[in-house]
Amino acid sequence: MADKEAGGGDAGPRETAPTSAYSSPARSLGDTGITPLSPSHIVNDADPNVSEQQTFLVVVAIDFGTTSSGYAYSFTKEPECIHVMRRWEGGDPGVSNQKTPTTILLTPERKFHSFGYAARDFYHDLDPNEAKQWLYLEKFKMKLHTTGDLTMDTDLTAANGKKVKALEIFAYALQYFKEQALKELSDQAGSEFENSDVRWVITVPAIWKQPAKQFMRQAAYQAGLASPENAEQLIIALEPEAASIYCRKLRLHQMIELSSKAAVNGYSSGDTVGAGFAQAKEHIRRNRQSRTFLVENVIGEIWSELEEGDKYVVVDSGGGTVDLTVHQIRLPEGHLKELYKATGGPYGSLGVDYEFEKLLCKIFGEDFIEQFKIKRPAAWVDLMIAFESRKRAAAPDRTNPLNITLPFSFIDYYKKFRGHSVEHALRKSNVDFVKWSSQGMLRMSPDAMNALFKPTIDSIIEHLRDLFQKPEVSTVKFLFLVGGFAEAPLLQQAVQAAFGDKCRIIIPQDVGLTILKGAVLFGLDPAVIKVRRSPLTYGVGVLNRYVEGKHPPEKLLVKDGTRWCTDVFDKFISADQSVALGELVKRSYTPAKPSQLVIVINIYSSECDDVSFITDPGVKKCGTLRLDLTGTSGTAVPARREIQTLMQFGDTEIKATAVDIATAKSVKVGIDFLNY
Repeated sequence: MADKEAGGGDAGPRETAPTSAYSSPARSLGDTGITPLSPSHIVNDADPNVSEQQTFLVVVAIDFGTTSSGYAYSFTKEPECIHVMRRWEGGDPGVSNQKTPTTILLTPERKFHSFGYAARDFYHDLDPNEAKQWLYLEKFKMKLHTTGDLTMDTDLTAANGKKVKALEIFAYALQYFKEQALKELSDQAGSEFENSDVRWVITVPAIWKQPAKQFMRQAAYQAGLASPENAEQLIIALEPEAASIYCRKLRLHQMIELSSKAAVNGYSSGDTVGAGFAQAKEHIRRNRQSRTFLVENVIGEIWSELEEGDKYVVVDSGGGTVDLTVHQIRLPEGHLKELYKATGGPYGSLGVDYEFEKLLCKIFGEDFIEQFKIKRPAAWVDLMIAFESRKRAAAPDRTNPLNITLPFSFIDYYKKFRGHSVEHALRKSNVDFVKWSSQGMLRMSPDAMNALFKPTIDSIIEHLRDLFQKPEVSTVKFLFLVGGFAEAPLLQQAVQAAFGDKCRIIIPQDVGLTILKGAVLFGLDPAVIKVRRSPLTYGVGVLNRYVEGKHPPEKLLVKDGTRWCTDVFDKFISADQSVALGELVKRSYTPAKPSQLVIVINIYSSECDDVSFITDPGVKKCGTLRLDLTGTSGTAVPARREIQTLMQFGDTEIKATAVDIATAKSVKVGIDFLNY
């Protein structure tokens, strides 16, 4: 085992402090460890290797959403043209099908069968008994957000209750997009398009923890989009950042302004929402056939009003999560600086679906709904599709009821299960704003529908209120509302009512595709984001000279007559500290035992700022640098050996390197949050 040899053949008696129930990671490893050589320092020289070595013919961005997904691309020779993928077959009535549902179907043998509308339609047409054998998964992306201890082995549950490995499902989905995109590109080019010609961009929520971001990259490697040896081919982009980049390009006719501050396009704010949207929808309808968006190589009018230091908030509300990011403009190039670490939570439009499910449980009983989902999975999917299209018809000023068709098998199964009719259940349930219509539909009053939106929208508004309390956020000029859920008039109205007097609220017209297009722009020019906030505190485990009274007695380790304090956390960077893209932090260490030939440096992370020891609660190991110096004995080894450790921050992923200064031997490691 590597750690054992790290001890370098421990000679001499080892005295230790009185043993307690406490065990030290450093001690159990038997390695002598490293000790800091110099005072810590940060070097702000950007790594020259950060610049692009490769040239790609095309950038393809995949917006892998909770409820729907899509891809878009742009040829690097004509970056002003963004092509949104082909229309999907089998789109829903009333829903624009420029994206496809994030649904996947595996055969009973667990092989990939289909994705999106095709998966949904095929599953739907299966015989109910046969359907139970097939594995149908939807809205599975949320699992990456909600799983605290995500690993490569995390499971997902299909509609029939069977478990599958999450990594496999994500890889299948990405592979599907890869094949679709390459096929479309080949058709367009008239010749076979190679994967090596493509730079891939995959979007993830900014509030995702590091393990989830890394998980996405692993799935992409498994799907063959890129490889660890050629990691630059794949960029993991943060969704609000992608939106931000796209919003810079917006011209006045490409957005709707909701704020009460100014009249827009000749509409006063009172009628902007309705009229502005009608106008925008017409504009989109006309453009929908073309699928090619021209992004003018200029800064949009809104953007040209922004000056150095101006701040704006991007509220990215999707199916699963809502991400709030505050950016600041840095001139002359208009680079973006992330001012405040992304916040948000699971307040996407899925919350509305959960409320609908809760309502059904209230009317028909939780036991029945649970059984129905397992026994008639395809019919349950049907019911949720019917709800989805009515959900999109909800609006603040709506007066007529919304009808949701109940699948025949729901009505039939309920009668068998309970012994009385659905109609009877509705009468008995005292849910007075949901009625039964003789055509086999649930009739919901507009108030009933609005009530389903309320908890989710309240959470978003509350979160924004908290954000606006922060001193860094007090002087925000614009609020950009983007993401699929931003299409909901109820959310627009709530945001306008709460913040319309604080800043200008802007919604891009094709709000559901904002992130996708921004991700393409990001892939064409990844250096546009210059400063991020570190989401975690990073450091390494070291030995320090033991100081009586300062260090806890259980950390004392006496070796060859020297008294050491074990498990000390030597900090590289703190959570929420600003880091420039490509910023390097260097530290120098020396082996605690000069003759040591294998040096092991363990990297740790924590969500807290003030970490003293690697044993503190919440500290996780996320990387190991193992520098093997055997075979370098010919070189004269200096009495004090210097091992330089570098961490490169600022990108969505972090890399660490250790170099033995005397021999120039070095090792690299990507920080790993999934395998420790």
